[in-house]
Amino acid sequence: MGRRTDTTADVGLLALRLTIGGLLAGHGAQKLFGSFGGPGLKGTAGWLESMGLKPGQTWALMAGGSEFGSGVLMATGFLNPLGPISSFGPMLMAWDKAHRGKPIWGQAGGPEPVLIYLAAATALAFAGPGSYSLDELFDIDVPTPLVLLTAVGVAAGVVTGMMAQPDPPPPPQEDAGRDELQAGEAGGDHAS
Repeated sequence: MGRRTDTTADVGLLALRLTIGGLLAGHGAQKLFGSFGGPGLKGTAGWLESMGLKPGQTWALMAGGSEFGSGVLMATGFLNPLGPISSFGPMLMAWDKAHRGKPIWGQAGGPEPVLIYLAAATALAFAGPGSYSLDELFDIDVPTPLVLLTAVGVAAGVVTGMMAQPDPPPPPQEDAGRDELQAGEAGGDHAS
């Protein structure tokens, strides 16, 4: 059996980029535009506000925009590693806000799909987009300071989001009807 060629590796990277990037862009489109049966911006904003991410509209734009944008960058192999790095923001937020404390498996509501996205993004960030990419076509090499600035921005957004907590539930209300009934019973005992 012969050794793998660069072409084989490039086809593998292309398949990974198109799959992970395409699916992530689709998740972003669900949040931003209501595509593919998604909730759209308004529905996403309400859902995020329920998790303490306020204002919901801003967080919905950031969540949907970062998923959509990082997915498109990964799928096309453009400006690598900015797409993979940017995908860490929405994935880490999803892990913290929607999947934390649950068993690992997806059918139990756990972070299994998030972990797959993170692993694939890490692989693409380190391996590069391969020959079948816009970076290769246009001979693009993203400057290291821009890569670092992107990573710092993603980290700042994740920390800010993780610190946001939902509003505490309102204190339990006394049943007004029960209070009136008890007052009536007390008054009735005195009248007899």
